[in-house]
Amino acid sequence: MRAVVRNRMGVFSPQGFLDGTTAPSMMNLEDIHAAEALKVDILLVSLKKVVFFNKNGLNVFISVLEKIHKKSGTVVGLCDYDEKKYAAVLKFYDPNLNFSLFRTQKIATLFISNTKEVKEKKSILVWHEDPSQRSALAIELFDRGHNPIVCQSDKEFEEKKDHEDLYEAVIYNSYLGLLGSKIATRVTGNAIIYSVSGFLDAEMAGSFDYTYHTNSLSVGFTLFIFDAYKVVSMNIHAVNYFSKLASSGAEYGANICIVGMTFEKTPIAFKEELEDGGLIFFENMDDILKDKELLKELGGSGGASSTNNRSLNKVLVNELPRFINATVNTMEMMTNAKAQKTDAKVNVLEIKEIEGKIASSIGFYGKIDGLVILVFPITIAKKACELLLGEKTDNMEDILDTLAEFVNIIAGRVKSLLAEQGISVDITLPRTYEDVTELLETVNTKKGVQVNLDFEGDNFTFFLTR
Repeated sequence: MRAVVRNRMGVFSPQGFLDGTTAPSMMNLEDIHAAEALKVDILLVSLKKVVFFNKNGLNVFISVLEKIHKKSGTVVGLCDYDEKKYAAVLKFYDPNLNFSLFRTQKIATLFISNTKEVKEKKSILVWHEDPSQRSALAIELFDRGHNPIVCQSDKEFEEKKDHEDLYEAVIYNSYLGLLGSKIATRVTGNAIIYSVSGFLDAEMAGSFDYTYHTNSLSVGFTLFIFDAYKVVSMNIHAVNYFSKLASSGAEYGANICIVGMTFEKTPIAFKEELEDGGLIFFENMDDILKDKELLKELGGSGGASSTNNRSLNKVLVNELPRFINATVNTMEMMTNAKAQKTDAKVNVLEIKEIEGKIASSIGFYGKIDGLVILVFPITIAKKACELLLGEKTDNMEDILDTLAEFVNIIAGRVKSLLAEQGISVDITLPRTYEDVTELLETVNTKKGVQVNLDFEGDNFTFFLTR
């Protein structure tokens, strides 16, 4: 079965039943080699004529798509599905969904066009329940010359989609793959929340990504909450592991909280031991998240210890242009302002005027590791967030939350650019700073490459360190 190519998009169209028995016969080596030779921007598998599929059947096609993506960087994924098929795909692959999903081929073509090909900007209604996906879809469309109208709630989407004649396309049940890490459940108020369940024992060390956790500490996160509502019990091995996390976070001033855990089947002595080690227990998540003063106190400014200072290496410096380009291109697109580099130097982070500025940091690790810090004048931050929010706002909490999504997308773009060079990295969640003084305390005496940029009179700082 060969892929049909139209307008720089290749589409495989299997028919009937896709399972572990029938799917292999639909895709042979000749088809794979032919697909690899195609000069297309997107290569998709259409589910339009598929009556039934299971994960084994889809994996035959997904493995081919991922192989082609790894080799050529081509965007790959699925298209032409209904709501039931979409739900099935998410069930099979979430949270490790690395390929893209486009509800129709027409929607997929919107992500191929560039600004030169779009003669007239047309409004495109966008909705996704995940804010990161919502933002990513909007930015990609905007970058390609379209005018995305982003819905901020399911209710708003339901109201607007009834007027389909006002839009060139309505995008929902679509997904852009390879955006970043999903290790942490979510981040709220600069707290990283992990979900644990069942019986916690020695296997916790294998299932918990300790590298991700320590890199989050390096970024500046100092509050980690374990959502333990679904934990049945734990043994001494889990107690020891929590104690290890508390000890390793002590030099950062980090706090670890366990929320919602009952001790009906767990010795109360375990709780007392963990409390002695610095862990804090809460009955309800809202006890932390809705208490702004407590949330701030637990999150603190924290920061990376000076013992973690490491020198920039040649590999990281060689990749600096990719970090700069991804940042500048996204910033220019979001603010409609051109960037001018004013100076670049290797030193500790220097911010001459901290008033009226906010910041965000995000870490990456893998074949190379480091920390990207972005310092925004509030005027630029508002411009950058306006598209994602769909409206202007002076609410600082909304601005910081949206800024985190924006920085996450920049990091996702860097990750993709590095992947094209065969450099595999994972990224942490972004950490935001309303007070830049806290950021300066966090990075302490770390040396890095600082690039100062001017966006039509507004000064913006990019800082890359380890």
